[in-house]
Amino acid sequence: MASAPRSELPAAVPPLTPARPVIWPPRVHKTLSNGLEVVLVESHTIPKFTGELFFRSGNAVAIAKAPGLADMTATVARTGTLKRSSREIEEDLRRMGSDLSSGAGADTSVISFAGLVEFSNGLLGLVSELAQQANFPEDEFERERRQLIEGLRIERTTPGFLASERLRRVLFGAHPYGTISPTEVQVTSYRVEQLKEFYQRYYRPGNALLVMVGDFSPQAMLAQIESAFGSWASGPVEEAPDPALPELPGRRVYLVHLPGSVQTQISVGNRAITRKHPDWLRLTLANSIYGGAFNSRLVMNIREEKGYTYSPHSGAHPMRQHGYFSIGAAVRNDVVAATLTEIFYEIDRMRSTPVGEEELDDARSYLTGVFSLGLATQDGLAGQLATSTLEKLPDDYLETYRERVLKLTSADVLDAAQKYFDSAHAQIVIVGDRAEIESQAAQFGKPEVYDAQGNRI
Repeated sequence: MASAPRSELPAAVPPLTPARPVIWPPRVHKTLSNGLEVVLVESHTIPKFTGELFFRSGNAVAIAKAPGLADMTATVARTGTLKRSSREIEEDLRRMGSDLSSGAGADTSVISFAGLVEFSNGLLGLVSELAQQANFPEDEFERERRQLIEGLRIERTTPGFLASERLRRVLFGAHPYGTISPTEVQVTSYRVEQLKEFYQRYYRPGNALLVMVGDFSPQAMLAQIESAFGSWASGPVEEAPDPALPELPGRRVYLVHLPGSVQTQISVGNRAITRKHPDWLRLTLANSIYGGAFNSRLVMNIREEKGYTYSPHSGAHPMRQHGYFSIGAAVRNDVVAATLTEIFYEIDRMRSTPVGEEELDDARSYLTGVFSLGLATQDGLAGQLATSTLEKLPDDYLETYRERVLKLTSADVLDAAQKYFDSAHAQIVIVGDRAEIESQAAQFGKPEVYDAQGNRI
């Protein structure tokens, strides 16, 4: 059949229908006698459940002893218990049709798991073993250490990693947040006894949060949790250190030399706030307009209009003690200075001129829409619940999120941009071939130059 003449096509895109209300399932929030905090939510869409067992200690607490120790501990803890070998763990997971992974970040360590509800008792038993009875087999430790070293060697050739590493070091200095990864030498010096010590010190019920979402009765699931975790011995846990942050005296430029690179990675950033700060939603909305969404100003400028890069972006990154705001773009070597000029042009425009109502409305709709989509799966809902509980946000934080975003005004965005898009004190990191880009970098300040290992040149 022939297509309709152009004149018969709709003249305009029909307006969006009103946002559907989010129906929040009831949640059960309980703390066991040993201190384990539990959050349960019923979700009967599929006969499965998702769970995450968090520990409120990550790489930051052990940074002085061994950077990355929490991540290595979480990885090796999964490979064996006093009752099961690594092979037996994998066979049991296959038999139950379940998935299980572990890892750590700066502030938390986590065991994540998911499976069919009919096997929940067995899967909880395995998670409990990993949390209490991991035995850290020497051969598994050595295998994971070799893999980590190989991964670090690859990262040292990756512009994005090098830019993130230098930016975090500049923003946070000797604070634990200033280190995002161990060095090869540090990993080589790891000993399995260090992992066991971290595990025994921080894998404690009073330091833990168990979040589960799925096709279950909360009361029945609580009984299973009590059976699996109720005898877990409690104990004191120390907080991560929080040393003073370095002064950031004005805009500075840092160049990481990556010989032969045909592309340059640009990162611009400054310290910002945590999710608990009253300005958090204002900053989130301002970031969405600036560079946090696909139709943001930064994307429209340096991708769509200028063609300097494929995927520029900005983000607000909240951690437990501090936060930061960053802008990133991978560009051709010949447009480094031009890209930085547009990055700062858009920052200063956000800081000086109120956002129009149409652009503001689009950004509010984007944020609330993404939030709603994130709640559509068990994983997404569990993640949101975990964040709000770990950060000790108000009990109705998730329920009132959309309403609070929709109330934000142009004045709120301008205020956030003026406070947290700190153009005058922005730190600039450029990763690429020094001969190709140093003269462009120098237009924004005298560069400090480093090699890919982090040594000052």
